[in-house]
Amino acid sequence: MKRVELNDLAVFAVVAEEKSFTRTAARLGMSASALSHAVKSLETRVGVRLLARTTRSVSTTEAGERLLRTLQPALEDINNEITALRDKPSGKLRITTFKYAAETVLWPVLPQFLDANPDVQFELTIDSGLVDIVADRYDAGIRFGGIIDKDMVAVRVGSTVKAAVVASPAYLAKHGKPTSPEELVNHRCIGFRFKTAGNIYPWNFEGNGRNVQVKVSDAFAFNDNDMMLEAALGGLGIARLYERLVANHIEAGRLVRLLTKWAAPGAHLYLYYPNRRQTPPALRALIEVLKARASR
Repeated sequence: MKRVELNDLAVFAVVAEEKSFTRTAARLGMSASALSHAVKSLETRVGVRLLARTTRSVSTTEAGERLLRTLQPALEDINNEITALRDKPSGKLRITTFKYAAETVLWPVLPQFLDANPDVQFELTIDSGLVDIVADRYDAGIRFGGIIDKDMVAVRVGSTVKAAVVASPAYLAKHGKPTSPEELVNHRCIGFRFKTAGNIYPWNFEGNGRNVQVKVSDAFAFNDNDMMLEAALGGLGIARLYERLVANHIEAGRLVRLLTKWAAPGAHLYLYYPNRRQTPPALRALIEVLKARASR
């Protein structure tokens, strides 16, 4: 017997289900002639008639019914396996973010995620600058919401991030303590420069019914929060850093928190990715884990 094509078997199964060549052609998007050729080709290969056709109806012959009983479970198993492969998280997942987000958002869930998805290859790039995730072929990035492009899908994945303005006792003993945001222009402030945008990140404050933005001088700047912290601890200036980074140093007296009556607006971290029709299963699985943790 000649080799039977799987496609012809699948076509036969649909014709047997629909009991109509017209409905089958519409369902499969085939022409009537191509459909008829597929069925005739299958019958020629197996050597028996599988369908009884009249001008008004189509039904399976006894041989066709026997073949169908074997064929339907096999096709269903194949379809289920294809669905499982499509939906199972696998392959490489490339994420870009900055160190703080990696430590506070990704690291807490990464062991759980990798254990649950052993077929996923995880790649993380730490970069303080903004990255074009499409051009650089990343699946997603994690950044603060205010700097994400509007054409991206953004999912909030972290709690509110707050900042503190701090300086060492040695610096304050020498230069005095500012009592308002406006007085910061008279101090050496340690700025953060975005590698890609090139600008020094401004400091925003809320207090006394006012919103104040201070444009920090570029005379002393870094693109790394850890270096900014070291500079502040060394008495080199005033820094605005994540509360999480400075809390222990404030408690130990190595740093003093300034402008406590002026709150720095909280920011939120978002995972963002291109607006696609289908999100890769590995990325979808990571999003679900991050959302579950953020909701707790």
